Amino acid sequence: MRGISKRRVVITGIGAVTPLANSAEESWQAICQGKSGVARITKFDPAGFKTQIAAEIKNFHPEDFLDKKKIRRTDQFIHYALAATHMALDNSGLNINDSNASRVGIVIGSCIGGMTTYEKNLFALRDKGPRAVSPFFITAFIPNMAAGEVSMLFGAKGPSKCVVTACATGNHCLGDAFRLIQYGEADAMIAGGSESYILPTGIAGLGRIGAISQRNDAPEKASRPFDKDRDGFVLGEGAGIVILEEMESAIRRRANIYAEIAGYGSNIDGFHITAPDWESQAKCMNLALHDAGISPADLDYINAHGTSTILNDLSETRAIKAALGEHSSKVPVSSTKSMTGHLLAAAGVIEAIFIALTIRDGIIPPTINYDTPDPECDLDYVPNLARKADVNTALSNSFGFGGANATLVFRKFKQ
Repeated sequence: MRGISKRRVVITGIGAVTPLANSAEESWQAICQGKSGVARITKFDPAGFKTQIAAEIKNFHPEDFLDKKKIRRTDQFIHYALAATHMALDNSGLNINDSNASRVGIVIGSCIGGMTTYEKNLFALRDKGPRAVSPFFITAFIPNMAAGEVSMLFGAKGPSKCVVTACATGNHCLGDAFRLIQYGEADAMIAGGSESYILPTGIAGLGRIGAISQRNDAPEKASRPFDKDRDGFVLGEGAGIVILEEMESAIRRRANIYAEIAGYGSNIDGFHITAPDWESQAKCMNLALHDAGISPADLDYINAHGTSTILNDLSETRAIKAALGEHSSKVPVSSTKSMTGHLLAAAGVIEAIFIALTIRDGIIPPTINYDTPDPECDLDYVPNLARKADVNTALSNSFGFGGANATLVFRKFKQ
């Protein structure tokens, strides 16, 4: 925008609960080792379902972060968000107090919200009548309550919103938080996404539209982005939270800076409820590159949306080629969903955390289960093994049902 000086925005804290581990750093180590978090479903008996696998959270204990009353009155997606926020704030060292609370905002999204609570209360209503419905049903179910509970627990009182744009939610949350700091409406943001939808309705509903893998005999091999034999994504759950700060204030308090968010692009296909449009996706990538003030040749790595569905992987490949031109054959592209599964609203945020750690450690994560190349998906997908590389600038794609697209550009921080 002409005449407006945009402030620089950096990542100073990370927190995550993923199917690989219950911290960001442990999840990152598993990613670098190419480990899969996919297994047979344990949250309910999946017998009779065509898909019987998912990427579940393991050994998570909400009482490590919350009191029993809070646990009882809130949904699991809120538990994950609060735990990840605890870790991100501890990691950042950001102290929220009376002097800065109104300048610390929250953008936390969820595609589905508290569906565990919804199912439980729906069955209670059916079986026992209205008085069996919990008085905390609504406040545990609605998606914006993750942000609300974070505010109440940690004291942030700045701009707050809940973004819901299907699988693009996480990137939109980060992008919107980035903009709020850029244009001076906040000095710091708690930004992220959380999801808990490994339920009979989730597996049945996604199965009915043919979106999820049925590779039940080899769960760890089910998520295989860009591979010729891919047959759908694997539903995952978890939360990712990052602390974003205005650069000067982060430097003043001597915060550890992981990376800088340099650009954000957002658009919508106007094409189909589920089928992607590669031309709109390419445009979204170009918007982010333009916003960052860089050319395609400046990119060192792309963390792809890479869901492991036939149409999405093909569309994203075409979009990358259209957006980057000749450089598309030179830039490494990988999908960490091959290991985490698809965490819906949390996906883009978890992938942003992995990009920040890629920049920090100089390690590009692999796309595991890439066994049979697809002639139509012919980029460098970093097959099966992590790769050492100096990454200064990276791009992250997230594309959602309804045609929602969001792309972020990250770069190594240089004062």
